[in-house]
Amino acid sequence: MQHENYRIYNITQSVVFWKTTEKWGELSNMASGFVLSVNNLLIPSSEALYQACRFPNNPEIQALIIRQPNAMYAKREAQRYKNFTRNDWQQYRVLIMKWCLRVKILQHWDLLSRILLETRDLPIVEFSKNDTFWGACPMQEHKLVGENVLGRLLMEMRERIKSNPELYGFRTPSIPNFYLLNQPIQEFITR
Repeated sequence: MQHENYRIYNITQSVVFWKTTEKWGELSNMASGFVLSVNNLLIPSSEALYQACRFPNNPEIQALIIRQPNAMYAKREAQRYKNFTRNDWQQYRVLIMKWCLRVKILQHWDLLSRILLETRDLPIVEFSKNDTFWGACPMQEHKLVGENVLGRLLMEMRERIKSNPELYGFRTPSIPNFYLLNQPIQEFITR
């Protein structure tokens, strides 16, 4: 069933990522090797950071998520506690994802800014078998359909890098109760 925000992508004319070990896999939140530092805490992936942000009122759940050895385990751990998700999650989840991507790109600038620029002006699409919100799913041969919000956020970051290759920071979004382990999330001023 089509949704008004769905877009159709031609696989052969897009940068498509799915498996973290394949070309463009670094763009995935599941990619390993992109440890982040937020509030002087080391967080193993942007997925772990994103999932931890679901639970600002439950620092013990956040700590469990952050301690997971990889992004998939962090996501699974978050799913176990989904009933404790912040009440306004649907309202803020895209803004939080955008912030998590910015943290990842700024803290791994040399590699990720280069990879994003290598995508040229092609659509960036997260391939998914079932998630038409963050990614796009196979519709027919060579076609993916979905909102592809993650890919669109990456394309937005690519445009910011093109217009400002010396990007040095950004403001922490204005989100109520934006906490990590009982501490307000700090600003990122430099990379």
